[in-house]
Amino acid sequence: MSKQTPALKIENLVKRYKDGFQALNGISFNVKQGDFYALLGPNGAGKSTTIGIICSLVNKTSGNVEIFGYNIDSDFAKAKRLIGLVPQEFNFNSFEPIFEIVKNQAGYYGITPNIAKGKAEETLNILGLWEKRKNTPRELSGGMKRRLMIARALIHDPQLLILDEPTAGVDIEIRRSMWELLQKLNDDGRTIILTTHYLEEAEYLCRNIGIINDGNIIIDTSLRDFLDQLKKETFILYLKDSISSPPVINDADIVVYDEKTLEVTPKEQQTLEKIFLQFAQLDIEILSMRNKSNRLEELFMNLVKK
Repeated sequence: MSKQTPALKIENLVKRYKDGFQALNGISFNVKQGDFYALLGPNGAGKSTTIGIICSLVNKTSGNVEIFGYNIDSDFAKAKRLIGLVPQEFNFNSFEPIFEIVKNQAGYYGITPNIAKGKAEETLNILGLWEKRKNTPRELSGGMKRRLMIARALIHDPQLLILDEPTAGVDIEIRRSMWELLQKLNDDGRTIILTTHYLEEAEYLCRNIGIINDGNIIIDTSLRDFLDQLKKETFILYLKDSISSPPVINDADIVVYDEKTLEVTPKEQQTLEKIFLQFAQLDIEILSMRNKSNRLEELFMNLVKK
């Protein structure tokens, strides 16, 4: 398939239920091959309906959906094989060994038992679950269960991975490890669509963003362009070594939190690269950085209110 073919193409998608409620009002958007795309929206906005239609779990009223050029109606089998879905709710047999869960999933895609065994071992190793292969899901932590859901979705080597709230209910440490895993899957060439209520997660992981509200796509753009709507932002910098006083940086206002933590607000039209260069010239090594406030959440809430 051509690299120009979108991983996901949605045109004029409508979903109207029997009771008359219209969940989708003719939405259209594309997801490029290799993209990490955030599909965001408040509860009831239409995210789950959209995902259900993409995965052929919900019947659409009208419109067109293509997966790498394959229509989900006329090329159902080909389109389905290219999709891996990680739903929000755990839906595996809690008493079945992990290895069997993943191996049996391969059978649903016509993978023979001998090949399925090898693919299950490979997938469980990638997800860090091989040592737990004889355990049942009941014996796993919340983070391990999430990894098992991803392993099951990856067993047939889909090119499009759809994750519905993949880190819901796990603590921040596990969430960060999941982010590293998802980034690696994307770096390896897999297209990922993410829905999440942790907007920091979307800001950290995704390159492009779609926001759906009341069944309409109200934003479809790059995350960078979306966040550029805020002129000023403040960053928290964590330093390798202690400092006794605020460094003098021409292009930013600086407040010292403690001896290894700074609050940095760039001045108008100054880039972080220029600021970091000045830190380097002062022999101040920065270990990590985060936004002081969640800019994406701020913009998201303003849009939804409007």
